[in-house]
Amino acid sequence: MSSIDHFDLRSFDLNLLVAFDALIQERNVTRAATRLKIRQPAMSHSLATLRVLLQDELFVRVGQTMQPTARAHLLAPRVRLALQHMQDVLHWEESFDPAVQQRTFRLGFSSELELLVMPELAVVLRRVAPGLKLLGRPIADGEVHDLLDNGAIDVAVGCFDYSASRHRGRKLFDQSLACCFNRDLLDLEVPIGTDAYLLTEHALISLNNTLQGCLDNALGRAQAQLNVVLAGSEFLTLFAAASAAPLITTVPNRLASRYGPMFGLTTSPVPLDLDIPPVSMIWSAQSDRDPAVTWLREWIERIIERQEPTPLLKLEQVDARSG
Repeated sequence: MSSIDHFDLRSFDLNLLVAFDALIQERNVTRAATRLKIRQPAMSHSLATLRVLLQDELFVRVGQTMQPTARAHLLAPRVRLALQHMQDVLHWEESFDPAVQQRTFRLGFSSELELLVMPELAVVLRRVAPGLKLLGRPIADGEVHDLLDNGAIDVAVGCFDYSASRHRGRKLFDQSLACCFNRDLLDLEVPIGTDAYLLTEHALISLNNTLQGCLDNALGRAQAQLNVVLAGSEFLTLFAAASAAPLITTVPNRLASRYGPMFGLTTSPVPLDLDIPPVSMIWSAQSDRDPAVTWLREWIERIIERQEPTPLLKLEQVDARSG
């Protein structure tokens, strides 16, 4: 592809090409001005400017018409083609047909979100978009924005901030927590009371090399301390541990609703007021109008909406009803 002299083009008013094409079509200054919805003196000025820049008369009056010169005849098809290309660029929109598209979507997740989104998203793709593939990865809060900026991921789902102008985002849902345990191993009432919850041994998710793990800040704000005897980096590890050992595992409610029963676990609301951030979906402003990524984001939203868990009955609600 030949290079473009941007400075040369910058000094040329491209609207003059529009005026030239109108004159070629109309062969009359007044009618050409009418076509462009400008006054006749303005069209005359455009023609005078073109004559100076192109060093040619371009149009010669013959009777009531303006006849193109030989140079104008040679320029006319090239000018029209250039204007058609410019018009195509201005009105061009990328199309996306999931049924035939070939592409790999790269998604980043914090914590449990991959378990909630990827299985159902795989079902969608296999049914309506067989050429699309998914590549998921865990990401930390400190790296998500760089990964979006450099195109390493298309979308991130988790407890992420999207306040920077170079990012876009949407809150998906407010998180709530639930605790799961094996009733054959722990003789606990449901809902679990605060004392029983604090005295029982716990298994928690941890991505920061501490036993209190991802709940550390929330527990601190609630001025509570759990007896954590197991901390792991995978939620399925916690479910398996709670199924095999007399432990309580505290996990997001959506995850507990979906995976707790698979491990034979009983689910109860957490008897503490633990403040945890909402889950959002964020993406780069660079891909904000990418139809493929837009399609992906819409499906993620639909999947999350369908997973709204049934609210768990809290201890105070049980007391109120029994009274």
